[in-house]
Amino acid sequence: MMGFKPIPLFLLPLLIFTILSRADQALGSDQNRNVSHRNRAALDAAGGVGKVALKGRKQTSGCNLFQGRWIFDASYPFYDSSMCPFIDSEFNCFGRPDKQFLKYSWQPDSCSIPRFDGQAFLNKWRGKRVMFVGDSLSLNMWESLACMIHSSVPDSKTTFIKRTPLSSLTFQEYGVALYLYRTPYLVDISKEDVGRVLNLGTIEGGAYVWKDMDILVFNSWHWWLHKGVQSQGWDFIRNGSSLIRDMDRLDAFNKGLTTWAQWVDQNVNISQTRVFFQGISPTHYMGREWNEPRKTCNGQMQPLTGSTYPGGSLPAASIVSRVLSSMKTPVYLLDITTLSQLRKDAHPSTYGGDGGTDCSHWCLPGLPDTWNQLLYAALSM
Repeated sequence: MMGFKPIPLFLLPLLIFTILSRADQALGSDQNRNVSHRNRAALDAAGGVGKVALKGRKQTSGCNLFQGRWIFDASYPFYDSSMCPFIDSEFNCFGRPDKQFLKYSWQPDSCSIPRFDGQAFLNKWRGKRVMFVGDSLSLNMWESLACMIHSSVPDSKTTFIKRTPLSSLTFQEYGVALYLYRTPYLVDISKEDVGRVLNLGTIEGGAYVWKDMDILVFNSWHWWLHKGVQSQGWDFIRNGSSLIRDMDRLDAFNKGLTTWAQWVDQNVNISQTRVFFQGISPTHYMGREWNEPRKTCNGQMQPLTGSTYPGGSLPAASIVSRVLSSMKTPVYLLDITTLSQLRKDAHPSTYGGDGGTDCSHWCLPGLPDTWNQLLYAALSM
């Protein structure tokens, strides 16, 4: 590829480290910018490419994995955070005195889901490459899957490289590589004379790195509501031929996600790649949504009972459903929104390591493990 000479196998970890280190120097934090072609070489060196039949976006055998309730389950969690070397401090709820939030499993109303088996996952997807593409909720899910697999094969040799925008974890004996590509909006942010521009119509910065994966799990929404120069990550929005200061964020999200959908339809080989969209992850800052007006996620120790959320659905989730339904490529929606809304108890709150109150992300172990169990079920059923 690209005129490269064959590389001795023992040099591959060093090659990947060097390549991604250089990429780290050239790329900004959590922004979608141009990625060196060296990244592509690293991906090709790290894992094999295989063919797999793609099931449609419809749920299997009439089973709705995402409609159900939370039940107490003493067999949980899947792993101990102290035994997993891949968890960031923001998700490691060290010091949290209550542990009951770890003891819940998701039970769909119409079927049962298989318990996650990390070794079975590695055997089934031997030589394959899995990539999570999105923001810090993708990071949350990527680290969860890493820990779930690691707990099944704790002595397996791994290569772990944490960089922005591209990180990787390879289980060497199985040739399975888990990648994370950080890009909060999916569409491009570029540096122009006027400043940072969020371009709703282009995906060029790193999208070719996403190609040829065996499993792709996309996610976006968390950053679309951020406001203020520092928080939102851009200074202007390019909407068609217009360059504007701001616009309705739901409309912007719809346009950006439509651009992503067009990219998937034009670039993903469905005979090789299974595509998922990680549904909208909710926050729990406003207790009125679950009938506790003066509360946040702080001090919450139990899920909500039942299968519906008092605060109702999220507009962004409707946009995701509408865009996916318009695509020619079968994209499986991991519809995690409602089941996550019920878990007001599962956030880091004040135990996330940064000194603030985090009701956006999720403790590990915790809720993202269920997201991955549902991904495992969708891949297995």
